[in-house]
Amino acid sequence: MDALILSRIQFALNMSFHILFPSISIALCWVLFFFRLRWVITRTESWLNAYRFWTKVFALTFALGVVSGITMSFQFGTNWPGFMERVGNIAGPLLGYEVLTAFFLEAAFLGIMLFGHNRVSERVHLFATFMVAFGTTISAFWILVLNSWMQTPQGYSVDAQGILHVSSWLAVVFNPSFPYRFLHMVTASFLTVAFLLSGLSAWQILKKTDDDATPHVLRTGIMLAALLIPLQILIGDQHGLNTLHHQPEKIAAIEGVWHTEQGAPLLAFALPNATTQQNDFAISIPHGASLILTHSWDGELKGLNEFADHPPVVPLFFGFRVMVGVGMLMLLVSWYGAFRIIRQRDLRQLPKTLLRVLSALTFIGWLATLAGWYVTEIGRQPWIVHGLIKVSEVVTATPPSHVAFTLTLYAIVYVVLISAYVTVLKYMAEHPHKTESEPTPASGEALAVLAQQSDIHPHTGVGS
Repeated sequence: MDALILSRIQFALNMSFHILFPSISIALCWVLFFFRLRWVITRTESWLNAYRFWTKVFALTFALGVVSGITMSFQFGTNWPGFMERVGNIAGPLLGYEVLTAFFLEAAFLGIMLFGHNRVSERVHLFATFMVAFGTTISAFWILVLNSWMQTPQGYSVDAQGILHVSSWLAVVFNPSFPYRFLHMVTASFLTVAFLLSGLSAWQILKKTDDDATPHVLRTGIMLAALLIPLQILIGDQHGLNTLHHQPEKIAAIEGVWHTEQGAPLLAFALPNATTQQNDFAISIPHGASLILTHSWDGELKGLNEFADHPPVVPLFFGFRVMVGVGMLMLLVSWYGAFRIIRQRDLRQLPKTLLRVLSALTFIGWLATLAGWYVTEIGRQPWIVHGLIKVSEVVTATPPSHVAFTLTLYAIVYVVLISAYVTVLKYMAEHPHKTESEPTPASGEALAVLAQQSDIHPHTGVGS
């Protein structure tokens, strides 16, 4: 394999590993804010215990996300130097804005969130949790601005050397596909977290390591998934219509439409054949694709034959169906789970079959997220900036053997890290730390102990 193929594989590997952690941390911090808010309002200890346990999960996830994100940035220089030479005037500031607005915000409040309980007031700690959650969302905002701009570029000009410059930052940031991608990704993160919450909680009940916080977390996860799945389906439908308008060749590959046709069928299953430009063993719903994408029974869909450059069909065709299939499974499980939760007061008495299914689906959100990202990124090929710059134009001149060496190292490290991450979460679920309630500053007993230890008078506060 040449440097182009190896660099693409390496970038795919790095991105596949990195996206796993933001897909959790973006939404998990908002869930932590909810747990913390419930504790502040109700003063029910179980909500505080839920917050403390899942804060540890967030800290572990956040750390791996930051580290893997750094290696992603390195590749712009090591594997794709031509990208920053051509597009650096746009990509550089967007990445810089993420650091200035998101990382600094998270860094300022993360320490308070992790270690500030009983050291700052409840309102300050709640505010710190909110700001970290807000920072993770802002980080996703800027990254998705850049990614969306690469898919649907606008607000730029090109000079004589082929270098792109910004003509309108407003047009760059709010490019045509950005709102759909941002909402789709954030909702996907909440669904990933919902099944993570449900899966680990169900595992704790099965292993009898649950505590008073477990039912709260399980209910939160299942209800969150049940409410958001229909919304995600609606957002996905609108995203697909936007893609049809701006990247019709991607939709043609997803639907396996080789030749322009009216009343195109919706393929539930097929084996796309690039040689014959046909779909073998097709199981289809007549007129289904045209009805969904054009809202017309005989609506016309452009075929791949209309485009000189189009993405490979097989990975898009199957990647999209994996994403949709996983989404339908999420819908069924979450709705059934919600039905049982409404009927069952004690969640520890839920059917063991349901608990086992939830445990098995703990990381199912990762599968849907990866399938969706593969469809998005592979669907842009052969372009790195759609319609403007091809991937082959900006790849490194580094010898293929060097790229293969670093690719191998990345693969080894990532296998170790992801195995360790899953193992640690399993261990945490099976050995939860029973957090005892800590004395509040108003506790007379606590003040007496403090006074005894520090020779401070418990009423006057004056040292001897």
